[in-house]
Amino acid sequence: MQTSLMAKGLPDNNVTVSPDGRCIYYYDNVEAEKQTGPMHRYKSPDDRIPGDADRSYIVRYDVKKQLTTLLTYGGLSTSIYDFTRDGRKMLYGMTEQTPDRYPFYNTSLIEMDLESLKSDTLVNHMEATLTNAVYSPDGKQLFIVAGPAAFDGIGANYAPHEIGNDFDGQGFIFDIATRKAKAMTRNFDPAVLNRVNWNKATDKIYFTAEDGFFVNIYALNPKTGAIDKLPADVRTVRGFSIGDDEGSRLAYWGGDFNRDGAQYLLNLKNGKSTLVADPLAESVTKDVNFGEMTNWTFTAKDGTVVDGWMCLPPDFDPEKKYPLIVYYYGGTSPSNATFYHLYSPQVFASRDYVVYVLNPSGTTGYGQEYSARHVNAWGKRTAEEIIEGTKEFCKAHKFVDEKKIGCIGASYGGFMTQYLQTLTDIFAAAVSHAGISNVTSYWGEGFWGYSYNSVAAAKSYPWNNPDLFTKQGSLFNADKIHTPLLLLHGTVDTNVPIGESIQLFNALRILGRDVEFITVKDENHVISGFDNKLAWQNTIMAWFAKYLQDDPRWWNELYGK
Repeated sequence: MQTSLMAKGLPDNNVTVSPDGRCIYYYDNVEAEKQTGPMHRYKSPDDRIPGDADRSYIVRYDVKKQLTTLLTYGGLSTSIYDFTRDGRKMLYGMTEQTPDRYPFYNTSLIEMDLESLKSDTLVNHMEATLTNAVYSPDGKQLFIVAGPAAFDGIGANYAPHEIGNDFDGQGFIFDIATRKAKAMTRNFDPAVLNRVNWNKATDKIYFTAEDGFFVNIYALNPKTGAIDKLPADVRTVRGFSIGDDEGSRLAYWGGDFNRDGAQYLLNLKNGKSTLVADPLAESVTKDVNFGEMTNWTFTAKDGTVVDGWMCLPPDFDPEKKYPLIVYYYGGTSPSNATFYHLYSPQVFASRDYVVYVLNPSGTTGYGQEYSARHVNAWGKRTAEEIIEGTKEFCKAHKFVDEKKIGCIGASYGGFMTQYLQTLTDIFAAAVSHAGISNVTSYWGEGFWGYSYNSVAAAKSYPWNNPDLFTKQGSLFNADKIHTPLLLLHGTVDTNVPIGESIQLFNALRILGRDVEFITVKDENHVISGFDNKLAWQNTIMAWFAKYLQDDPRWWNELYGK
C-alpha cells in the first residue's frame, strides 16, 4: 500500500498509463494562431466553435528513461482508443471534417507500433459515428462501436427506412490481418454504448447498452455471437470496471428512479451483487418520501408499442383528481430510469402532480427500425404518439384531471413541446426550454445544427426538402398555438441559439397568445449555476402551478401579474 511518484508536471487532461506500466500517455494541446483585427475569415461551418481550429496530439513519457516523445502531429487532432496488453501497440483515431460531403465527418482508425513508431491505417475514413474501439486479448482483433452505416452497412437492420439512425450504436468485430468486419449486434435491439472491455479470462466482450429506459451490462461471446444480460441491482448502469485478465468479479455503479451513485461488486460465477457503497441513500435521500413508479405502455393505432413510466405523488390518494405532467425528449436519446436528471419525475410528483414519461418513435434502445423513425421526420410520428399516449393515459387513469395536463421538454424536447401545441389543444400549459422553433435557422446557426441534421434530416436540406424544414416547426405554424406557453432560454446558448425562442415569442405576442419568455443570464444550453438552477426550477413550477393548480401566486411573486 505504498505510493511512489511516477512523474510530475503532467497536464491534467486524460492522462493514461500503458498496460505494462512503463509509459504515461497524454495530450499536447496546440492552440491555433489567432486572427487579429476586426475581420475574421471562417473556413468551415465548425470554425465558429471556440477551439475548433486547435489541435490535440498524443505524447508519450517513458517513466524509466524520463524521455518525452511526440507521437502524432499535423492537421488533424488524434485521440487514444486502446493499447495491446503488452503495451507495444496503440490504437488511435483521427476525425476529419468534410463539410462538402455527407455525412460531414469521417474517422480513421490507426494502429501505431510504439517501438518503431510506424503507423498502419486499419479503417480509413469511416463515414459513420465511431464511438469506441478496443483490442482483443491477443491483439489480433478489435471490438468497434459505431453507427449502423459502418463497414458499408453490414450491421444495418432498419428496413423499411432508407437511412438508419447514426446515433444507434452497433458492435462489430474487426480482424486486423484481413481488414474485414463482422456485425455482432444486427439483431440486438439495445443501443451499444462506449463502455467496453474484452476480457482475457472469460474471452467475452463486456459492454453497456441502452435498453429502453434502462442501461444494462451485457456479455458477448465473440465466437458464437451469443449476448447475455448480466444481473444488476440498478436499472441504469452508469459505468463498470473489470480486470483485463480477471473474470470472476465486476464492479459497477448506477441508479434508478429514486437513487443514484450506488456501487456494487458482481460475482460473475453466481450472478449475485454485493453493495459496496450508496452515499446518497446514506446521507441525502434516506428521509425522502418518493412516489411510486410504474411501467405503463400503450399500443398506438399503427400497432407500435410505446414504452413509458408513471410516477405518482408520494401521498397519492386514488380518490382525488390530479393534474398531469407529460415529459418526453424525442430527440433520439431515451429517457432513462434515473434520479439524477434535470426533469426527474420525482421532483414534479413531489408538487402533487402525476407524471407520465414516454419514449416515443425515434428513440434508441428499441431496435434500429424504431430509432430510424427519427430520421427525416422532425417529430411528425413522434408528436402523434405523444398526443395519442397522453389521451390513452388519461382514459386508463381516472385519477387524472384531463383538463389539467401540462407538458415539458428541452432542446429537441423543447422543439417537441412547441410543435405539439400546433397539433393539439389537450394541454393546459406547456414549457419549452432551449427549444427549436425554426428548423432552418437552427440548421444554419446552431453550433451543431447542420451536423445534428446529418442524422435528423439526413441528406435533406432547406433547398431540396423545404417542407421538412418549415411544416414541422412551430414558427411557420404559430397561428395554430393556443396553449399558454413558457419559453426558457440561456442567454449564451450555443447549441440552440436564443433566437429560436425569440422568433416564436415575437410571433405569439403579435398573435395575442398567452406566452412568456424568460432568459437565464450567462447560461448555455444546460443551466449549470446553482442559484440560476434554483430560479429556473422555481419558474417552471410556478408556471405549472398557475395553470394546472389554478394558483398564480408563485408566478405573480416572481414576475408580477
